Amino acid sequence: MNLGFALCGSFCTFSRVFPVMEDLCREHAVTPIFSPAAYETDTRFGAAQAHIQRATGLCGTAPLHTIAQVEPIGPKKLFDALIIAPCTGNTLAKLAHGIADTAVTMAAKSHLRNGRPVIVAISTNDALAAAAENIGRLLVRKNYYFVPFGQDDALEKPTSLVADFNQIPQTLAAAMGGKQLQPLLLGG
Repeated sequence: MNLGFALCGSFCTFSRVFPVMEDLCREHAVTPIFSPAAYETDTRFGAAQAHIQRATGLCGTAPLHTIAQVEPIGPKKLFDALIIAPCTGNTLAKLAHGIADTAVTMAAKSHLRNGRPVIVAISTNDALAAAAENIGRLLVRKNYYFVPFGQDDALEKPTSLVADFNQIPQTLAAAMGGKQLQPLLLGG
């Protein structure tokens, strides 16, 4: 398959996301897409340029990172599926409200015009607070499929949820058949 793999700025999860990207690259043509935060921000989890180089090395192509670069995704039917991992609360809100002002949100908007699946792997500290309504909006929206998720630290971060990134391939396979992978909620 031809896959888009979009990374947003939940930098602490990149160490778990990149191995999944690598596995998918073994079987599929994968095009990386970076949000502005992922493309530009150096953090304690690594320099932006290092993440760009890693994605480029794995996928064999530099990440798309501008609205102009991703707009043709829909008209040219470039992807069979689009994976957003990690998907931050900010990106969730934009997707839920139809805002397409980053490469990731425009990629989703453009891709969805073809009725093809968007796989969402959330990672946000406010998932059970401010982001909860946006998760709910996308759960009932056609062509959105969630990677199973659960609380990552219920005692110290009681509103935080993170996807089990290792289940991205299974979620992708289910989504290609029009099904949501179950169970969606993981035990604590």
